[in-house]
Amino acid sequence: MRLILGSGSPRRRELLAQLGVVPDEVRAPEVDETPEPGELPRAYCRRIAAAKAAALQGGPDDVILCADTTVALGRRILGKPSDAGEAAAFLFALSGRRHRVITALAVKRGGTVRERDVVTAVRFKRLSDTEVNGYLATGDWQGKAGGYAIQGPAGAFIPWIQGSYTAVVGLPVYETAMLLAAAGWPVWRQE
Repeated sequence: MRLILGSGSPRRRELLAQLGVVPDEVRAPEVDETPEPGELPRAYCRRIAAAKAAALQGGPDDVILCADTTVALGRRILGKPSDAGEAAAFLFALSGRRHRVITALAVKRGGTVRERDVVTAVRFKRLSDTEVNGYLATGDWQGKAGGYAIQGPAGAFIPWIQGSYTAVVGLPVYETAMLLAAAGWPVWRQE
């Protein structure tokens, strides 16, 4: 039995390591992450995680773990910004407001796919132009849903969350451990 992580995210590998889990293989699947017209953020996130799992093939006993994280401002999906201008627009839209971070998981073994999503409420402080420009200059926004990462400098913008911190980072460790165990992957095994 092997564990295949369907993500190129170093943060997801770090969060798996918190559980003492090291994937046998890391493969980032090629999936079109364009939202469908009118698609709601939670449904979108679940669809993308499931599509990633479907795109990866493994042996009959291999366990494939895929995830997707989305920032939702109401019904609006804030994906990975294409440039600093879009990242700034996202940050100003989030400024002084609550939003949701949704992380969906899909764990596949053989023909069985187990899914779970975790929704965390996050509040941003009111941001000044200086704060946004300073943050953009760090480059930390690149490749991050909503244009920020809670575990980086943007953590200084977040006075409050309700839910799972690790889900906001990109992989809810509790739910991941439960899904892996349900798929037969012994999370707490002794080597």
